[in-house]
Amino acid sequence: MKRPKLKKASKRVTCAKRFKIQKKVREHKRKLRKEAKKKGISKRVKKDIGVPNSAPFKEEVLREAEQRKRELEELKEQNRIAKRNEKAQKRKQEKEAAKAATEPKAKKQKKDKKTKQKQSTADTDRSSKRFRCRELNKVLEASDVVVEVLDARDPLGCRCPELEEAVLKYEGKKKLMFLLNKTDLVPKDNLKKWLLYLQQECPTIVFKASTQVQDRTMEEKKRRMANGGVDHSRAGEALGNTCLLELLGEYASTRDTENMLKVAVVGFPSTGKSSLINSLKGVRACHAGVQRGLTKSMQEVHISKTVKMIDSPGIIAAPSNPAVSMALRSLQVEQNEQSPLEAVGNLLKQCNQQQIMLQYNVPDYRNSLEFLTYFAKKRGFLQKGGVHDTELAATTFLNDWTGAKLSYHSKPPESHPLPPYLSDAMVTEMQEGLDMDKLKSGNEQTINRVKCPNPASSIGFLSKGPTAGMLNEGDIPEERAVEAVMEEAEDMEEGDELEESAEMDAMADEEEEEPKLKKKTGVTAKEAHNSKVSKQVTFNVDISTRQNDDDAYDFNTDFV
Repeated sequence: MKRPKLKKASKRVTCAKRFKIQKKVREHKRKLRKEAKKKGISKRVKKDIGVPNSAPFKEEVLREAEQRKRELEELKEQNRIAKRNEKAQKRKQEKEAAKAATEPKAKKQKKDKKTKQKQSTADTDRSSKRFRCRELNKVLEASDVVVEVLDARDPLGCRCPELEEAVLKYEGKKKLMFLLNKTDLVPKDNLKKWLLYLQQECPTIVFKASTQVQDRTMEEKKRRMANGGVDHSRAGEALGNTCLLELLGEYASTRDTENMLKVAVVGFPSTGKSSLINSLKGVRACHAGVQRGLTKSMQEVHISKTVKMIDSPGIIAAPSNPAVSMALRSLQVEQNEQSPLEAVGNLLKQCNQQQIMLQYNVPDYRNSLEFLTYFAKKRGFLQKGGVHDTELAATTFLNDWTGAKLSYHSKPPESHPLPPYLSDAMVTEMQEGLDMDKLKSGNEQTINRVKCPNPASSIGFLSKGPTAGMLNEGDIPEERAVEAVMEEAEDMEEGDELEESAEMDAMADEEEEEPKLKKKTGVTAKEAHNSKVSKQVTFNVDISTRQNDDDAYDFNTDFV
């Protein structure tokens, strides 16, 4: 009943009615509990007891559960990024459509100027693929002799048919030579077989680069010690350098011109190009280290009065190569284009599992993730909370395979047909002007002096054949895609900032309107919102089983 001089009716009720309501609510809840008990439904969330310690294969079960959880999180993250990209694209299109009609000419000119500046910076970016490809072509044009450095562990996989064909197109003006580096990491019999195989095409030199070379300045020494750039685990003197220098010196003296002999050192990343020049010079003239892709531009180094070496960036591997070749010969992991976990998985498929277990002293594993977990546990690679750092283990594993540390070998093919771009006349032409007898005796001396590992301790590796490379800038389509991704990221950041500012403006407007609303209605904006939400909540209760409908209590009525 509404009393006079009062805005609202009183909510007070008699004690009998209040107690009756409470009693009905208790009975209703008791009834619901009984029905749920009969059906076996329980509101209590059962506690996950986990995997008991006595359960067999506990670590494998936990590892599989962790992997499933990680996959679900990655899937959610991918979906979230895809939705965000779609929203950003829509916002960008709407923004461009709105600006197209209203944008003045001055702004358009500024925008065109910015795009030209971006293109010029992309062309001069030392880490871009186009820049490295341009520098490699400069090295090939400026050289008289091209030395292709091959990793003795997989010489066939380090060969680039496109590069060899480009050198042979000069029709005798440039000589092509092979150099087998890292010969102390393969068995001696395997090294001799590869030497016989490669000598049938081009003159081949056996070489072992030295990692103990002097720094030119104290500043370089401090920088190298801080970065840990060079691996000294197998350091020693260089082998085969005297043979190579004598061979190049004699060839330079037989030439008609008085100009210095320019020797280009080319090859895929981490084959030892810079280490070769440092070993010949005796000083750390070129930047070399465990990390791949350190050399990004051409660099000329004077070795003697008649010979000049030209260091070059690594050949860019084509995306059409097999996954194993891309893991060993490309810079996809360093450029965040491929996960190191995926690269390790591709490598393990090409190796004998028993040899990997013996080499790294790990138990039997079923997949690459399990191997990396054992490897991280063995090396002590742990993250926060004692979780094994598989990503660091994968990076270390890749560094072992690409650096001068791990011993593995591949067998040369049984049949040896010449490549289509090479003929018998070209083979004899490449040997002209070179003392092949001196080269043969020098290789024998190097093989006898080098300390090769035992074949039982070397891992067998299945080579996938020559690796295709890209020498033309037009063959590199990835650069534009990267620029587009960067522009999308910038647009997304702008859109997020706009959304945040809109939310802040809306909150400020609500705060300003709140006192006005309270003056008018006596209720704040927050209370009004809560009341709207509470009105939308409905209770579906089946009371058809009750006998007396008049005595039934309406639970949709909210009593306070």
